[in-house]
Amino acid sequence: MNQTYKETGKGLSGYAVKKIIPQLKKEYEWLTSTYSQCLQQVCLNLGVAFNNFFSARRCANEKRAKYPRFKSKHSKQSIQYPQNVKVVDSCLTLPKIGDVTAIIHRPIEGKVKTVTISKNCSNQYFAAILFDDCKDKPSSNPEGKAIGIDLGLTHFAVTSDGSKFDNPRILNKYEKNLKLKQQQLSRKQKGSNNRIKARNKVGFVHRKITNYRGDFLHKLSRRIVNENQVIVVENLNVKGMMQNHKLAKSIHQVGWGMFCTMLKYKAEMEGKIYQEVDRFFPSSKTCHVCLNQVGSLPLDIRFWTCDNCQTRHDRDINASINLRDEGLRILTSGTGDNKACCPDVSRSKGGRKKSTAALSVGQEAYTVPSGQCR
Repeated sequence: MNQTYKETGKGLSGYAVKKIIPQLKKEYEWLTSTYSQCLQQVCLNLGVAFNNFFSARRCANEKRAKYPRFKSKHSKQSIQYPQNVKVVDSCLTLPKIGDVTAIIHRPIEGKVKTVTISKNCSNQYFAAILFDDCKDKPSSNPEGKAIGIDLGLTHFAVTSDGSKFDNPRILNKYEKNLKLKQQQLSRKQKGSNNRIKARNKVGFVHRKITNYRGDFLHKLSRRIVNENQVIVVENLNVKGMMQNHKLAKSIHQVGWGMFCTMLKYKAEMEGKIYQEVDRFFPSSKTCHVCLNQVGSLPLDIRFWTCDNCQTRHDRDINASINLRDEGLRILTSGTGDNKACCPDVSRSKGGRKKSTAALSVGQEAYTVPSGQCR
């Protein structure tokens, strides 16, 4: 595709590259050892990657994707099987490979569509199975218990019913071990077997951090979805908050975006409602009793008293209650307007689109497969 663009000034689509595969197989015999549909899927994925890059260049405000690059064999790798994969009790049957032993951790009830095999940096292999269960999406109903969630750093989440969930600070627990393993890796000679072993040890520590974080987020999101019908969080520019070098590390390790993504797809699967409130809504500075708004409220002030009704507020609990009330207002208005009521706050014209998939979450403080096997 690069060569064609240099010669003609025009690129090739993924479908055009797909038609060249038979000719390439004659030139490179090793291509014949791979299942043909996997090669076709790679071409289509490459076409999508280029489309994302050029659409990002046309839209200056939307930095959607960078120029596609060649993948390293040392990083995460994956391969897709569009069809002809069979799942049995304790193995997967893959074309041109055969039976592969696997731990099937949940039943596959439906027709298997696409299977994606991936390898992480610790040389572990996973299969994400997309299947059609032929079930209709449950209809959502706002009747039931509603909860607002204020995400933070001291407490990971504070709910409108007064519950506070501590921040596990996962990276801090493994930071010393990770630093030691990375120092050992830096001393190894490049290209040596010892460097490969040291790199696997670093990957093992990263995997433990990822598993720890995922376990915490899955359990908390499942608990919240099971206990509530309407879940309201705040849509924040997390990427912008990462520009603060004093809080960037803490925000990076806490996983707000992943948590909100889990809340959203789990709520949709259960027929419950996930609602986001605009990031400019002054949830912390507004008294939930009399709706009086203070002019300034620095982050170091965790408790404050309303000048109008003399109610003493816990900053985070007050914010979560205001988020819950604003989310219910948006749902009951019937207009579909997800903007918060705060006319005194100026908004920039070039803001990014609201999207939970882009890891936009509440203020202050991966496509989910239907089944997976390991």
